[in-house]
Amino acid sequence: MASGSKKVIFAALIGNALIAVSKFVGSFITGSSAMLSEGIHSTVDTGNQLLLLLGLKRAKKPPTDQHPFGYGKEVYFWSFAVAILIFGVGAGISVYEGIHSLMDPHPVSDPLVNYIILGCAIIFEAVAWYMAWKAFQKSKAYDSYIKSVQTEKDPTTFVVLFEDTAALLGLIVALIGIFLAETTGILLFDGIASIIIGLILGLTATWLAYETKGLLIGESADPKIVQGIERMVQHYDEIKEVNEVLTLHMGPKYILVTVSANFKDNLGTDHVEEVVNQLTTEINNAYPLVKKVFIEAEEKRNVE
Repeated sequence: MASGSKKVIFAALIGNALIAVSKFVGSFITGSSAMLSEGIHSTVDTGNQLLLLLGLKRAKKPPTDQHPFGYGKEVYFWSFAVAILIFGVGAGISVYEGIHSLMDPHPVSDPLVNYIILGCAIIFEAVAWYMAWKAFQKSKAYDSYIKSVQTEKDPTTFVVLFEDTAALLGLIVALIGIFLAETTGILLFDGIASIIIGLILGLTATWLAYETKGLLIGESADPKIVQGIERMVQHYDEIKEVNEVLTLHMGPKYILVTVSANFKDNLGTDHVEEVVNQLTTEINNAYPLVKKVFIEAEEKRNVE
């Protein structure tokens, strides 16, 4: 992960921790259910940043006999854990608190305190969101944001952006809910806002879990890389045809490549070995993320 992206996580960690404390204080003073949900939201986000940093640290562990390809997928596991944490804790408690508030509504006292805290939080979150968006802009490979998320192999680049987006939406919903409850006198708006915040967190967590699940199970490299390797293999006169090129991300910065190629029959063992070495070097030089290359000489298999 780039150092710039790591700074985004640290900035989000510090910001969310401070905002969480201020929201809980505001909730205690005013009794707002929406503010309490936002405090829980920011606390969960703070824990999420710690989990992402833990994943990045553990992913740097060197390979062992038991894990010969390293620990790069630790990032995927902890990113998936973040999604579960958002859903189970953030969304669950927010919806519960909202339902409880609807069943037992109570007026919000000193709403000005909430406005000040929410206003400051919106400014801080907007700054954090902008930093996360800039970091994602640098890493996205396609014009489409959705496609860029689907093809991104470093989940930390979009996990923080998703969190900050959900945080901003939640703050706006909390602000509207408290305002409507105060101006209309309908206390249910505060509880409704809390439920909506929970639903926002739930949708965010679901999408994050879906995207990180694919990485955790195992995804191939970007199609551009796969196609580039295929062209390299086809360029060699000694190779009759390419059976298949398989790739697997063992981590954000680690690609495993296996190539099955049908070599010409009149080649000696030494010649084949020379071609394999040249091709391996060429692939490594063209794609630095490729750390392991396995080339297998075999005839094309007929699949019935």
